[in-house]
Amino acid sequence: MTKSATPQWKKNMWALWFGNFATGAGASMSMPFLPLFISTMGNFPKWELTLYAGLAFSGVFLSQAIVSPLWGNLADKTGRKPMLLRAAIGMTISATLTGLSPNVWFLIIIRFIQGTFSGYINNAYALIASEVPTKDSGKTMGTLTTGNVGGQLIGPIIGGYLSGIFGYRLPFYMFGFMMFLASLSTWFFVKEDFTPIKKGAKTGMRDAFKGIVHKRVVWAMIISSMLVMAATTSINPIISLFVKELMHNHGNIAFTSGVIAALPGIATIFVAPSLGRLGDHIGPEKILLVGLLFSAVIYFPMFFTAGVVMLGILRFLIGIANAALLPITQTVMTLEAPARSVSRIFSYNQSFQAMGAVVGPMLASGVAGILDYRYVFLMTTLLVVVNIIVVVVAYKKDNVNVVDISNS
Repeated sequence: MTKSATPQWKKNMWALWFGNFATGAGASMSMPFLPLFISTMGNFPKWELTLYAGLAFSGVFLSQAIVSPLWGNLADKTGRKPMLLRAAIGMTISATLTGLSPNVWFLIIIRFIQGTFSGYINNAYALIASEVPTKDSGKTMGTLTTGNVGGQLIGPIIGGYLSGIFGYRLPFYMFGFMMFLASLSTWFFVKEDFTPIKKGAKTGMRDAFKGIVHKRVVWAMIISSMLVMAATTSINPIISLFVKELMHNHGNIAFTSGVIAALPGIATIFVAPSLGRLGDHIGPEKILLVGLLFSAVIYFPMFFTAGVVMLGILRFLIGIANAALLPITQTVMTLEAPARSVSRIFSYNQSFQAMGAVVGPMLASGVAGILDYRYVFLMTTLLVVVNIIVVVVAYKKDNVNVVDISNS
């Protein structure tokens, strides 16, 4: 008996897995060291350095929040593959230009422009969501997530090592090269059987949500994605500076910061597919709520961290919680969103995620500048508590239980 051919959606998933990996690795290769890169551009006081770091982190997500719905509408008209190529090529150019930044304001402006071209991972999710069989949605979304997270795992370690030897510009050049490889992978290996929406059809938000049974739940997932991103990215502007403080300005700070930044990915990459499979069986609500509760329990003691070892252990544990958050929200939207509007739903989700990635680092920069780096973790704990309330209220108001979601 001949072996059956691999379905195209699985081939697409692995090609997009590589694209997600390249995106995660390239971005994380440079992002943890952005404050240290900025510090080489001038003699800035602490408050000014944290402000510039916050602007540089948030700028890319601010522009992303603005343009994501526009790209989502276009994707439902032209297909997701053109949007993947647009994002990959755009980030190839913008990441390379970031490495060439002569001063902090040029860097901030290029980061803002980069956000207008981003969206590779969001479109990868949307393309697969439109193709994957319902019974495999949780496992597939979890697997696709490991691409991005796997990149985020290896990126900071490699970036930290290279930055310590060759300086902070090289990781940006490597980011550009990796997105060039993602462009090639997408062009040659992703095949999309796309049916565009009818000419003249409505493409607004109301139409995108038309046909969704549990609208409050979908909105809760979108808001949850925003709060998760705000919580997880809040540490980005201060992580290398906090590690520098914990190490008393001795040792290879860039490499240690890279390891600390990568530790959550080690946990997530192994746990995400398993939690996705478990969500397919028991429903995603339980996984999401447990993940939120666990993350609150882990973020709070980070406030009392006195050394890099304890910070590393807690960062590793937060990676387990992360595996139960964004992949699960993606799964719920995959199950709920109609195929004709899935790109728009995911683009709204990306827009809210981007807003979270703007608010989180900016709040953290303000808190760190006024109080101290460790107070950022108290702020993060509060964001998680708000997230738990949003999810619980939405499920109760829509009268949805685990069986409804997993079988809808």
